[in-house]
Amino acid sequence: MFDDRSAAERLGDALESRGETLAVAESCTGGLLGSTITGVPGSSAYFVGGVLAYTDRTKRQLLAVSRESLERHGAVSETVASAMARHVRDETGADWGVSTTGYAGPTTDDPETPVGTVFIGIAYAGRDSTDASEGAAEPFAVVEHHQFDGTREEVKERIVEQAVASLLERV
Repeated sequence: MFDDRSAAERLGDALESRGETLAVAESCTGGLLGSTITGVPGSSAYFVGGVLAYTDRTKRQLLAVSRESLERHGAVSETVASAMARHVRDETGADWGVSTTGYAGPTTDDPETPVGTVFIGIAYAGRDSTDASEGAAEPFAVVEHHQFDGTREEVKERIVEQAVASLLERV
């Protein structure tokens, strides 16, 4: 099982030192990302919670992903990953939102998209110029596309590892 606690700990240290918070919106990782983050003692100082939206219906209901986005682009897409990350950030009031959507395997709903395809969304709320120590920062949302090989569990672990590393790089 994935156990890169040092990356999760470094992420927690970075968030805590900046006084920032994090929320997650997970699909293909099934709660593993939130579990990894909360596996760090003291994570309640920066982790506000998450949403596990495994189906299109829950993505629409809990994360405000539009029916049109799901039908036009599919649940495993850049568009949906971005919407998930932005919505969980905004609805929880977190500074950072991270999302995972993909096909962990052993099969996919889309014969043209291989197992191991994943999109990781990262959304930042920004910071106003009143925080003189850090300066102003504009809100943004980015999405990364990755392809991972391995068993279902291995793919999920690699997605979580990448999500933590990508967020740490941006924080």
